[in-house]
Amino acid sequence: MLLDDLALLFVSGLGSLTATRLMEAVGSAREILTSPMQRLVGEYGLKESVARSILSGECYRLAEREIEYCRKHSISIIAATDDAYPSPLREAIDRPHILFVRGRVEALSMRMLSVVGTRDMSPSGQHVTDKIIAELGSKIPDLCIVSGLAYGVDAASHRAALAHGVTTVAVVANVLPDVQPAPHRALAEDILRHGGAIVSELHSQTKQNGHHFVARNRIIASMSMGTLVVESPASGGSLVTADLADGYHRMVMALPGRVTDSNSFGTNNLIRSGKARLVLTAEDIIEDMDWDIATDTTTKGGDDDGDIVAELTTEQQRCLKALEGAVSMDMSQLLSATGLTIGELTMSLIELEMQGLVRPLPGQRYERV
Repeated sequence: MLLDDLALLFVSGLGSLTATRLMEAVGSAREILTSPMQRLVGEYGLKESVARSILSGECYRLAEREIEYCRKHSISIIAATDDAYPSPLREAIDRPHILFVRGRVEALSMRMLSVVGTRDMSPSGQHVTDKIIAELGSKIPDLCIVSGLAYGVDAASHRAALAHGVTTVAVVANVLPDVQPAPHRALAEDILRHGGAIVSELHSQTKQNGHHFVARNRIIASMSMGTLVVESPASGGSLVTADLADGYHRMVMALPGRVTDSNSFGTNNLIRSGKARLVLTAEDIIEDMDWDIATDTTTKGGDDDGDIVAELTTEQQRCLKALEGAVSMDMSQLLSATGLTIGELTMSLIELEMQGLVRPLPGQRYERV
């Protein structure tokens, strides 16, 4: 199935919107790629040149080459049909059918907040960004900060996340495994070392022409259910991202600033126009996003929790201890950490899930609730 999904990406003349429309109508990439000319043109409405490209089979040869390239560079290939594909992004009509990911794919399933803003960031903006991300991280255990690895607010939000133990994902406008701008390659490696990910929609045969930034911004805007604009002049890429997020019916939030500061013209206008909610603190963001933190704050270290754990079997307690402090673990990691047999582990996880103490995640991973 992966080969079929990837091959769809290499059909000459087939854009993201058309590919998405076809997938929703037909149901699978293989069905599209094995259809006869009459159906491709008459029923699916494709141009004859696109249909001929499909029938030539060239897209499969290019897809196989791409798989080898990704294997060589430790890049994961995630199709929109995969469970690991970010759920909010799947809702976007112009979503990329394929994502290329370096790092921990599970980071894409966390509770995401996009943070964007000017490249010419002020010391005040940097301080506020660090403070808000630190506070959010202390209240939202599965938080993931999404940004674009650019200069200014992007880099500051990634660094703040790393400094405060928050997972972060960078969406880039270049072919992986390279990272642009070059001075941020060390930051990208830091993101990977701390359980984050670097994401691109561009395959290895994409021509780098500097025209992919707006397309990158749409991913940042739609991957999260909310976008925070920290600082922005009257025009710029962060306002484009805010517009895109608004178009995807995402929550747009902005930090206000002094009317005389050029870096606040954009954010203040977003608030004045009603396109963005005014936020001052992490609590404002949590409230606007309707994030429920009651479970996170009441189940840690309480007497009831201690009573429940005391009543568990030895095997169940081993599972909980292994998951304590980890974002999530897969079956092989749990087997190694607990020393249990596969049968003991499976039964313990089922019983813990029934008691509401662990939660299953995509890819046979588990997290402690």
